[in-house]
Amino acid sequence: MPTAVDIFIPCFVDQLFPNTAMNMVKVLEAVGCEVHYNNKQTCCGQPAYNAGYKAESREVACKFLDDFPNEPSRYIVSPSASCVGMVRNSYAELFDGSPEQGRYHGTQRRIFEMTEFLVDVLGVKSIPQARLSGTYTYHDSCSALRECGIKEAPRRLLDAVPGLERLEMAENETCCGFGGTFAVKFEAISVAMAEQKVEHALATGANYIISTDTSCLMHLDAYIRREKKPIKTLHVADVLASGW
Repeated sequence: MPTAVDIFIPCFVDQLFPNTAMNMVKVLEAVGCEVHYNNKQTCCGQPAYNAGYKAESREVACKFLDDFPNEPSRYIVSPSASCVGMVRNSYAELFDGSPEQGRYHGTQRRIFEMTEFLVDVLGVKSIPQARLSGTYTYHDSCSALRECGIKEAPRRLLDAVPGLERLEMAENETCCGFGGTFAVKFEAISVAMAEQKVEHALATGANYIISTDTSCLMHLDAYIRREKKPIKTLHVADVLASGW
């Protein structure tokens, strides 16, 4: 029996990086998953939550629970560690002592970022079809590393891609400066952090900066384009779906 998966596509991925979402589906199907998509899904509530609008974010979170009803045999997989972290961790505060608390706990156990799902749940060691020539340096997003404990899974999958070599940058666990509304409220600090991250990446001589989070990559890519730096950003799903 194929593994049943409900995919959660975050709002910004849906609107700005739809190819990354489609590439995740391509990879999941390649490893034998039966992929389901509820087209009524919207947002996990993270933007409102991070801005301090707890009541409003709870409404959105309740809709998320409705969109992904508790079915223990089906996993929820997303190409965004920050959204997974929101559901796993911040929902605990939003639903503490509420009637939805039981439903939340069921969802918490079933939601995974794509690479941790592939490696830790399915035991996938590589995507044999993937091909990409060049060197890469990996950016540990704050949400992936600190909220979800994701570090080795994406590196294992990327290191198994023929033609791709990893070059670790200095301070790879340091924030890129995006932080959602932080980039708007503290623009100068945010840009300076992006500059530092990109300069560390450039110092390795890598062709690509790869990460699990399109939000970080979007922030870094804006700086790279503005300053015309000789490096590109890629989401891990786009790498695993390349060459086939």
